[in-house]
Amino acid sequence: MATHTFSLPKTAARLERMPPYGFELINRRIAQLSAAGADIIRLDMGSPDMPPPQPVIEMLQRSAENPNYHSYGSYRGLPAFRKAVADYYARRFGVQVDPDTEVLPLIGSKEGIVNLALAFLDRGDAAIVPDLNYPAYTMGALMAGGDVILMHLDPERNYAPDLQALRQHPDLRRAKLLWVNYPNNPTGATCDLDLYAELIAFCREHDLLLCSDNPYAEVVYDGYRAPSALQVEGALTCTVEFMSLSKLYNMAGWRLGACLARREVIEALLTIKSNVDSGHFRPIYEAGALALNATPQSWIDQRNAIYQARRDAILAACPSIGLSAFKTSGSLYVWARVADGDDTAYVQAALEQAQVSLTAGSMYGPAGKGYVRISVGVEDSRLQEAIARLQRWYANWN
Repeated sequence: MATHTFSLPKTAARLERMPPYGFELINRRIAQLSAAGADIIRLDMGSPDMPPPQPVIEMLQRSAENPNYHSYGSYRGLPAFRKAVADYYARRFGVQVDPDTEVLPLIGSKEGIVNLALAFLDRGDAAIVPDLNYPAYTMGALMAGGDVILMHLDPERNYAPDLQALRQHPDLRRAKLLWVNYPNNPTGATCDLDLYAELIAFCREHDLLLCSDNPYAEVVYDGYRAPSALQVEGALTCTVEFMSLSKLYNMAGWRLGACLARREVIEALLTIKSNVDSGHFRPIYEAGALALNATPQSWIDQRNAIYQARRDAILAACPSIGLSAFKTSGSLYVWARVADGDDTAYVQAALEQAQVSLTAGSMYGPAGKGYVRISVGVEDSRLQEAIARLQRWYANWN
């Protein structure tokens, strides 16, 4: 009797459109070097190195001890958390949203970004993505079978979108979503409310959803105060905003965020989510609600003062390591041009020879070629050690 040799089924064609996630490749190489005894200092990841407010941690502990809080919850999340998000937006931005119909909790904003694309894009549709972007905007569109239209950001205008050029794009009519992100990843660029008003007018004109990814609204420096796109009058008709507690309260590993949008968008996103996940652990919602309701501005200001000092240290060091930097007023990053223009070679050599991990700008789109992104999310003494290593390495590089 002939025996059959099992053959693994072929993976879906969509995987061929999706390159491996850049940070996963970085993590693999760092793991290899670390296993060989290297001490890698990571300036690549945009992950806060400080803990959340202590009362938030204590709330998680208390809530987790409740024997009734370990079953499935609502697909719409905990009502108290939705209300806390709505109250935060009212208090911080003067924006009124209905917590029951216009707020949807997320397991971190990243899943919401991808799931929004699945909810709105079919094959032949497109998402407009800045040519310098968080990769999830692109990956969501590709996973949905859609295409990506790159939108130029003008460095001479603080990395504002070039809407005039976008109007002339031959595929603009196929687009459904337009992504923006301020304070920006990777550049740290910021914007004012006038830019959001201009973007919303453009989206209304072209029947687009403006997708505002706003996780860095409270990570700001030099007295800057970040707006929300939802502050523009009537914005909710065509605007979706994503917020996250990852950077807001140093809760990156907790995976908690929210989407704010009109009822129809929330229902579409919920249809995808309810078929993919089952909501979050109730104690995390309760701790998140406490963070939003009770964290004093002084806690945020003290945290940001630490980040700003680190940013300033990196800016001061850039000329001695072959970089010229863009001064940021927000986000966790310094965006810097490489002297010889080869960001990939620079980052690889810094990792292998200085044992400092940076992020190549080309990971964020074609316009990132020749730049590197440096994170301020590392403890002060480790940052100083990283700078010293990079200075010694660069003095002998090439």
